[in-house]
Amino acid sequence: MSHDVLVLGGAGVDTTVYVPELPLPYRDTYQVPPVVDRIGNTGAGVALGCHALGLGVAFADLLGDDPQGALIRHALRDLDCSYGTAEAGTRRSVLLVGPDGRRTSFFDPKATPGERLPRHTYAGVRARHAHVSLTDFCRHVYDDLDGVPTSTDLHDWDGVNDYHKDFAYRSDLVFLSAVALPDPAAAMRGILARGRARTVVCTRGADGCLVLTRDPGPGGHDGEVRAFPAEPLPGPVADSNGAGDAFVSGFLYGTLRGRPLEECVRLGAIAGAHACTVAGTHESPITESLLLRRAG
Repeated sequence: MSHDVLVLGGAGVDTTVYVPELPLPYRDTYQVPPVVDRIGNTGAGVALGCHALGLGVAFADLLGDDPQGALIRHALRDLDCSYGTAEAGTRRSVLLVGPDGRRTSFFDPKATPGERLPRHTYAGVRARHAHVSLTDFCRHVYDDLDGVPTSTDLHDWDGVNDYHKDFAYRSDLVFLSAVALPDPAAAMRGILARGRARTVVCTRGADGCLVLTRDPGPGGHDGEVRAFPAEPLPGPVADSNGAGDAFVSGFLYGTLRGRPLEECVRLGAIAGAHACTVAGTHESPITESLLLRRAG
């Protein structure tokens, strides 16, 4: 079966706790709104976001034989999924979310040294694009994706940590956040200089994003770091969880629909803004019709 996007790795369960403020002062007990377990983590967000935008999505990952794995299987039931077994169990996060939507994440990767995503979970998938999540057991999949355009999200990389470099230098399209980068433009140029990327996108939250391309294109922007604004939120902020994954989904939608780079950036920004106004991580991704309507 042919798909638009193959997403590799990155599903987990988020336990979301809405707290009165961040950072949270020490107190023995806080009364909080209902604590909810939801599907989370980056790969699930990109997969569900692309699916909501009408793209054909295949997904492969390692899950535990546990209640959290069952939750993920149910949440992704409408996608073409294939799973291997995670020996340490399903990845989990505890998210503290403040009234302004900001969050602090406590991530348990459930990592097992030497673990790999089994080749049979993805080798038979024909896809126009592959998105590789930043999980150690996906590091080796690039050898099997020869000829397929790839993307990854480095998240809060500091520009130095070796863990991220295989993903940064072996992907054609690289997303990352500016939150831990002392010099985002330098990090973006380093990715182009050392790797195969054609485009690097660095998100900056309410400050929009930076984009650097290897190819000049019609506008002749090769080597120039370009700044793009954020999109206005379509409603009150509820929860910033999943905004970065939504941005990636919107950007990939534009890419696979043949839109110019500038439009891809805006579609990503609209999807990310939408995610900030809905509770939870990935439960209510923006639909294709709503994305296009807001894009005008």
